[in-house]
Amino acid sequence: MATILITGCNRGIGLQLATQLKARGDTVIGVCRKPSDEVSALGTDLISGIDVSEAGSVASLATTLKGRTLDVLINNAGILLRDEFGSLDYDEMLTQFSVNTLGPLRVTEALRNNLQEGSKVAIVSSRVGSIADNGSGGYYGYRASKTAVNQVAVNLMHELKPRGVAVAALHPGLVATEMTNGQGISPTDSAQGLIRRIDELSIENTGTFWHAEGYELPW
Repeated sequence: MATILITGCNRGIGLQLATQLKARGDTVIGVCRKPSDEVSALGTDLISGIDVSEAGSVASLATTLKGRTLDVLINNAGILLRDEFGSLDYDEMLTQFSVNTLGPLRVTEALRNNLQEGSKVAIVSSRVGSIADNGSGGYYGYRASKTAVNQVAVNLMHELKPRGVAVAALHPGLVATEMTNGQGISPTDSAQGLIRRIDELSIENTGTFWHAEGYELPW
């Protein structure tokens, strides 16, 4: 089976991805800042103390994984900080860019030598990052960081396609986690959809943006 690395594996969608992928027989490498009791109990390979927004932290991850091939890299770690026009906190916006946009790029670049022909890179983005689909506004920092990471995904597609590595941006749906104050579908259902989309990802459909339910989203 596949060797799959998941960032932000300690709770929510990341925890469910790790749970389901391990249950089907994949080798899961979980990466997080601070492990939860739930992810510790899974018995996966666990690398904690990693902050995707810090270059030194990600460099240490690359050192730990040197020489180990990854079949799938799932950039799941993310942060949502609510904001409102008229009282925007620009430092918080930069924090969201550092985690949501630069985090996946930083991790993918650091682990580029762990990827081989046939490997896949999945970036958990969000539908709110779609410019064409923005019908309500708001969430300035979060929306912009996800729009930017979609651009990162397309750039990575161009970078990695010659090496036979496929890339996709994925929307997990509105998921009932701490990030959404418990609103939305269960992390279990979301993870199931994301896994199906990752399984379907190939060099033929690389560079696309998909809803976990199985349909392509506009940029």
